Amino acid sequence: MNKKLKLWQKVIIGMVLGILFGVYGKEYAQYLKPFGDVFLNMIKMVVVPLILFSILNGVISVSDASTFGRLGTRAFLMYMVTTAFAVTIGLTFANVFEPGVGLTIDLTNPIEHQKSEDLKDLFIDIIPSNPVKAMADGKTLQIVVFAFFTGFALILIGDKGREVKNFISSCTHLVFKMIQLVIQLTPYGVFAIMSWVVADYGIEIMLHLGKFILVVVGALSVQYILFGIMLLLFARINPIPFYKKMITTQALALATSSSKATLPTAISELRNKVGVSKESASFILPLGAAVNMDATAIYLGICAVFFAQIFGVNLDFNHYIILILTATIGSIGAAGFPGGSMVMMGMVLSSVGIPLEGIGVILGIDRILEMLRTMINITGDCTVTLIVDKMEGTFNQKTYYSKDLK
Repeated sequence: MNKKLKLWQKVIIGMVLGILFGVYGKEYAQYLKPFGDVFLNMIKMVVVPLILFSILNGVISVSDASTFGRLGTRAFLMYMVTTAFAVTIGLTFANVFEPGVGLTIDLTNPIEHQKSEDLKDLFIDIIPSNPVKAMADGKTLQIVVFAFFTGFALILIGDKGREVKNFISSCTHLVFKMIQLVIQLTPYGVFAIMSWVVADYGIEIMLHLGKFILVVVGALSVQYILFGIMLLLFARINPIPFYKKMITTQALALATSSSKATLPTAISELRNKVGVSKESASFILPLGAAVNMDATAIYLGICAVFFAQIFGVNLDFNHYIILILTATIGSIGAAGFPGGSMVMMGMVLSSVGIPLEGIGVILGIDRILEMLRTMINITGDCTVTLIVDKMEGTFNQKTYYSKDLK
């Protein structure tokens, strides 16, 4: 492929070529399946270290923010609640519209699905008696609990844990670099996976992907409207000026697919157009870019149910509780790097025993949806920042209702 092409362009080309090869080279497509399996195994390979170090690093970072006291606590709690609610929206849409029903993919060696547990057993089981064994077995929630517990202990020992914190930071950078290397192989993995999937299950799989896209867009639209309702209920202001004044920020997020790249513009617009105080815009918004990924949480929830439907995995109430927890945490971990939702999806799927092989099916369309997710994510960050600033009494309503959009 042309080296001047961007990665997402290569991925789309890989998907299109894979579909064509699956249709017209059906007899040869089966030989590409091992290459797709290798790519998926590479994703699985980095899931456990990613969960451990991204959460550890996140806890350490948030602990620094929490020194700001009431402001940080309010913002963080609101971010967590909105993210958990976003996951619920995704799960609801996926169950109501069932994008995966009617498409069945049988795996040669399906993984053993976790048995359902009652909430009492689930609560007990999330504490690992052996964290090393939990990592070896891929026990997602146990790894998460161990990571949070370790991070909390590091906060308590203060400067004595400085070297460990530096080690965690270095390991996090290392894991992110490993993920970047894996992501660079995505076009070839997509080509191999789409070839054998289309050859085995026919072109009708594309119809299900179209329905999947519509479900995601629908859920993201509901979340976008929900931000306005939050402004009405919690900040008691008309949300229309907010939507109008955030258009530039949203357009930039759509174009760059990066919340962090959009931050400088978002901070400036919140302060100068919307009327948010300098303190809130400079602290709460960057915190949101690090821990608040509402659209990613929606996406992870929809993907989990979509894959469960095509693989015939039955999910009960307890599984949905686990999905809400892991998708909320997973969306935080995915905030650290481009394309992170693809790898964090491994954490969410494995938490309820859904095969990771489904990831390859949606890789080709992920970039388009990532643009929309980023726009929703940054809008959510700005919404919570405004609400907290209003609660603090530092919000300038005169600026907010001003028609000056310069």
